[in-house]
Amino acid sequence: MKLPKFLLADNSEMPEDLFVVHTEYPRFILNVEEEEVEWLDDLDGDDEETIANEATEVVGMALNWCDEELAKYDEEDEED
Repeated sequence: MKLPKFLLADNSEMPEDLFVVHTEYPRFILNVEEEEVEWLDDLDGDDEETIANEATEVVGMALNWCDEELAKYDEEDEED
């Protein structure tokens, strides 16, 4: 099955929180409200600086994607 790179998620036990799930390596779940990340893959490697930079970049991509998705929902609401 082909999955999208990012997925939006929520949970009734945490009604104030919104999550982004990154389905590609390095997989993670991002709590958008708290800006906390739970890594699902080990980020082991020789160059810790490179790993940190790549992790920061992909989390930034997730936040940007989330903002764009939420803007689409706002546009749909305005049209109704």
